[in-house]
Amino acid sequence: MTTETSQCAEHKPSPSKAGKVAALTQQYASFIANAASITVPPDAAQRAITGFIDTIGTMIAGRDEPVVGLVRQWLGAGSTAQGPANSSVLLGREMASSEVAAWINGAAAHALDFDDVALGGHPSTVLVPAILAEAQRLNSSGSDVVTAYLVGYEIWADLVAREKGSHHLKGWHPTAVFGVIGAAAACGYLNRDDEHTCQMGLAIAGSFASGLVANFGTMTKPFHAGMAASHGISAMRLARLGMTGTPDAMEHHAGFLKAISEHNDVDRMSPADTLGQPWKILHAGLSIKRYPLCYATHRVIDGVLALRNQHQLKPDDVESVEAVIGVAQASMLRNHQPSTGLEAKFSLQFAVASALVEGAVGLNQLTDQVVAKDDVREQFSKLKISINEQNCPIEPAFSYADRVRLKLRNGSVLDTGEIRFAKGNAMNPLSIEELEGKFLDCASRAQGVDGKRLFAQLAKLSTLASIQQLHQPGA
Repeated sequence: MTTETSQCAEHKPSPSKAGKVAALTQQYASFIANAASITVPPDAAQRAITGFIDTIGTMIAGRDEPVVGLVRQWLGAGSTAQGPANSSVLLGREMASSEVAAWINGAAAHALDFDDVALGGHPSTVLVPAILAEAQRLNSSGSDVVTAYLVGYEIWADLVAREKGSHHLKGWHPTAVFGVIGAAAACGYLNRDDEHTCQMGLAIAGSFASGLVANFGTMTKPFHAGMAASHGISAMRLARLGMTGTPDAMEHHAGFLKAISEHNDVDRMSPADTLGQPWKILHAGLSIKRYPLCYATHRVIDGVLALRNQHQLKPDDVESVEAVIGVAQASMLRNHQPSTGLEAKFSLQFAVASALVEGAVGLNQLTDQVVAKDDVREQFSKLKISINEQNCPIEPAFSYADRVRLKLRNGSVLDTGEIRFAKGNAMNPLSIEELEGKFLDCASRAQGVDGKRLFAQLAKLSTLASIQQLHQPGA
C-alpha cells in the first residue's frame, strides 16, 4: 500500500478565465452528478479503501469513548425521527436513521484522534461515516462506496487548495468546515442526484459548515466530525425535498470561500475544470497515524523514540528536550500541563514524556492514569519548543520539517536532524502488514468484532456486491 505524494503535495486550481468568477458550485454539482462516467484507476481506489480500513478501525476502537455515549444519549440512537432506522450504529446490530448513525459513527471514528490525515484535516473520519450510513440505506455496492469517497475527497481537496492561509490559525477546524461539503458531495453521488439537486445540496451544506479549533482537546472536537458527516447527509436530503440555496454559494462574494478567508486571500475565480483528471487523492494522498494524538506531534514522537531506542536512553539520562515545530502546530498543541488522556492528545509535553518513560505513545498510554503518573509528569518541564518559520508550501499547518535535540546529563547532545515525514505519511507510508496490525489492534478493543474477517472484506471493498456484508452482527 504505497503512495507517491505527501501532506505537502501541491495542487493549484486552474488559472481564472477573463477575470470572471467561475460558476464553481455548478461545476462541482455537474461533476458529482456525472461522476459515474469517470474511470477510477486502481491506485485511486486503493487509497480510498485505505481510508475505509483505517477509519472503520478507529471507529471500532473509539466506540466506548465518553463522547460517543453522550452523542448516542442526545440523539437517541435507534430513533426514527430523521427517517427509518436502516443504518447500523458502529457496524453492530443497533440501527438508526442514516443521519443519526453517521453522527455517532463519526464521533467514534475521531474520538481517539487516531484517524487519517490529509488536506489539512481528517477527511475519512467525515466521509466514511456519511457514506456507510447512506450506502446501507441504499444497499449500495462496494464499488459505489469507493467512488463516493473519491468524489467527496475531490471536492474537499479543490476547496482547500483555494485558500493560501492556515485555517487552524484562523480558528476554523477544517475537518468540520470542509467535511460537511465533502460528505454532501459523496452522498449526492451515492443517491445519483441530478445537477440541480447537487447544486442546492452544496449550498445548504455550506451553511452547515462550522467547527472551532478552540474546542481541540475536548469532546467537542470529535463531535465536529460526526456533525459534519450527518449534516452532509441532511443537506442533500433537504435539497432532494426541494429546499433551495444560492446557486453560487461556494464562490459568491458573501459565500463559503469568502467567509472562511479572513484576509480574502482565496481563489474564487478559477474554474474547477480538472476534477477527476486525475483524482486529487493521487497527489494529496492519505497519511495514516501511528499514534492517537494530534498529527502535529507525530514527527517529534518519531524522533524521540528513535533517539531513545538507538542510544538505549532512560528518562533520567535526559536533561532537556528541544522540539522544533511550526507555528500552527504549536498553537494546536495548547495543553502544556494535561490532566486527562483527552487533553494529552494535544500536548507535546505528554507526547515527549510518554516516549521517554513508556517507550511508546499508543492507546494504552493515552489514559488518565498514565497522564497522572509522577514519572511522566516530571518530564513535562524538560521540553522547550522552538519554531521553524519555514512552512510546508501547501500545508501551512505544518513546518517544512520538525527536529528533536536531546541534551543528556553527561553533556552530549543528540540531534535527529530534519524530520520531513512521519512514518505513515503519504511519503513514508505504512506497509499493508503495518496497516493491518493497526486495524487489528483497534478491532480487538471491541467485543463481537471479527477483525481479521472484517479487514479481509475491506481490503476487497470494491468487489463487494453490497455494503451490508460489512455488518458485524455480534458487535
